[in-house]
Amino acid sequence: MKRGWDKSYDTLVPNLFLPSLRDLSSKDFWSFKLVDFGYDQDIFKTKGTVNLTSLNDSVAVLKGVGTKRLVALNKLGINTINDLLTYFPRRYDDLSIKDLSNAIDGQKVTVKGMVIAPPTLTYFGRKKSRLVFRLKINDNIYTVSFFNQPWLKREVNSNDEIIVFGTYNRSRNQIQGMKILTDQSSNSFDSIYPASKEVKQATIKSLIKMAYDMYHTQLTNVIPDKLRAKYRLESFPDTIRNIHFPESPKAAQRAFRTAKFMEFFLFAMKVQILRESHRKTDPHAQIHYQQSLLEKFQKSLPFDLTPAQQKVAREILADLNRPIQMNRLLQGDVGSGKTVVAAMAILATISAHKQAAIMAPTEILAEQHANNFAKMFDGLDVNIALLTGDTSAAARRAMLPSIQSGEVDLIVGTHALFQNDVQYDNLGLAVIDEQHRFGVNQRQALRQKGTSTNMLAMTATPIPRTLAITMYGDMDVSIINQLPSGRKPIKTTWITSAKTNSAIRFVKKQLDNGNQVYVVTPLIEESEAVDMKNAVAIFERFKTIFEPQFKVGLLHGQMSNQEKDDTMVSFKNNQFQVLVATTVIEVGVDVANANTMLIFDADHFGLAQLHQLRGRVGRGSTQSYCVLIADPKNEVGKERMKAVASSTNGFFLSQKDLELRGQGDITGAKQSGMPDFKVADPVGDLNILTVANQEAQNITAEKHWKNKPENVQLAKYLQFNQTINYD
Repeated sequence: MKRGWDKSYDTLVPNLFLPSLRDLSSKDFWSFKLVDFGYDQDIFKTKGTVNLTSLNDSVAVLKGVGTKRLVALNKLGINTINDLLTYFPRRYDDLSIKDLSNAIDGQKVTVKGMVIAPPTLTYFGRKKSRLVFRLKINDNIYTVSFFNQPWLKREVNSNDEIIVFGTYNRSRNQIQGMKILTDQSSNSFDSIYPASKEVKQATIKSLIKMAYDMYHTQLTNVIPDKLRAKYRLESFPDTIRNIHFPESPKAAQRAFRTAKFMEFFLFAMKVQILRESHRKTDPHAQIHYQQSLLEKFQKSLPFDLTPAQQKVAREILADLNRPIQMNRLLQGDVGSGKTVVAAMAILATISAHKQAAIMAPTEILAEQHANNFAKMFDGLDVNIALLTGDTSAAARRAMLPSIQSGEVDLIVGTHALFQNDVQYDNLGLAVIDEQHRFGVNQRQALRQKGTSTNMLAMTATPIPRTLAITMYGDMDVSIINQLPSGRKPIKTTWITSAKTNSAIRFVKKQLDNGNQVYVVTPLIEESEAVDMKNAVAIFERFKTIFEPQFKVGLLHGQMSNQEKDDTMVSFKNNQFQVLVATTVIEVGVDVANANTMLIFDADHFGLAQLHQLRGRVGRGSTQSYCVLIADPKNEVGKERMKAVASSTNGFFLSQKDLELRGQGDITGAKQSGMPDFKVADPVGDLNILTVANQEAQNITAEKHWKNKPENVQLAKYLQFNQTINYD
């Protein structure tokens, strides 16, 4: 991938054909509309007022859109003229006439020839038909068939010259027709839209043409002229016209190139404005910490911080010492030492007579944090409380007044930390562990428990550069990119299921040496839908193999939280030596004695998830191992297994996963905060995303950028979309 942005048209749009459009009706900030330009050109005659005009009109204003059709259009996500004009084609059909001597088998072609015999129409089944006729093209005869379009018989007559668009079958000298064209349409490129039973292609095209003719003067350029000239971007009216009605592939390509930049750029502007809003001067957010206490703490550690940990700690402490609320994301691979860095931030906050809270996704992980911090802060006069959903009513009643009075310095817990009855004295720092496990609103709810609370979000899931820009563009990012010295890399091997017995023999050897073993599977129980190993069956099998010499335990998502916690505690205490589990162990407690992991059907997990799972081992001083058992069905699956077996670099694997599987699979179908782009692809169009993001940063870095003449339309757009305001 190039770092810069190649300005040539061909390299900027690697895939001209677009997927079906997503639902853009959400009011969520990240559900981004490409166009919302329904404002009057003179809206700033009265400062701060916005008069909505035509682009927000309902599509019901168009001729031919009655109540029934309006409902059908609404189902496609088309409610307004704006929605209709940005309902883009998913592909184009080239309707120019082709020479079949140069066509390949299966290619869609447009041909012109003479009908040499009357057509035959045959009906079969219920409402099914086949229209067949013979077409002479040059000196060759081809059989043309149309399925389920009986009305076309009226357009096919002997000795008539007609133009047919369809799929060419070279071996049979046949064309499976899709449509009959006129001479005029055969010189163009046909836009193909996502349609439905209620709304056909022809209807969508007609409505878009009608809307464009009536409303194109309302399409306003918001990209500054300087940027349009720099990157040879089209005007917005030309972009919409050439996407819907291109005269050539080049015209469509240029239009989509502009649309992608525009979408990324406007998104990046929103992110930069949001980021600046977080960085307003706030004296109450400043942490005047005691440097001597931090030095004492660091000397008390039984290990030296890595250079990466030291660098990240300096970044975080510098943030805390500024009169600006910190909003930082701390990325660190599994076992990189994020917790001790968070401990330094927590201790710094407490030394300034403010409280700190750390929120974990599970009770058992919160308890582990509480125990770890108690050990790290031993002798430093730090009062720690653990507050989770499992906290008894009596303990909770005793704890809440101590939190509200400020007697408790560090509150460790789960979602219970932001419940209504939990009041803090002076919450100076909120730490979110495994932040991707919490929604945006949950993270914000904890932050709002204080008046000027600094935020430190932590994740062990390495985030590729693409997602760092899109999902976390409003945050400062720190990365711990090295493991502590002496930590042995986990040795990973990929084998097929035919070699499972050799893996079991390897497990037996590790158990004989006094180690413990994780066995992971995607399913809990047997399923008819998929052919995969399941936890219950493997649990029974391993009990037969290893008991009574070694005890085998079972852990899965259908167990209660208490059952899960009890199982993990038992495993940590070596009450059983083999734990058969589903992915609930992805974020869990440290079991130093567990040095081996067996993962069945590993090709059904993402690379980043596999990396997270194997991070459960390697917590002790002995050599650790991970065995992937998988039978991938294709080359991509094999490439993924080879990648995770050959690399322990989580950032490399997460980017590889993103490239091979797509962002939806990495972050979850509806990951909290994930932007929903309409035409642009953050992975495939990373070069455009990077440049658009940099240009947005350049503009917002200038003082009073909103008042500069070249940015007037951009500022109007952002104000209209409630991104900025003029006080």
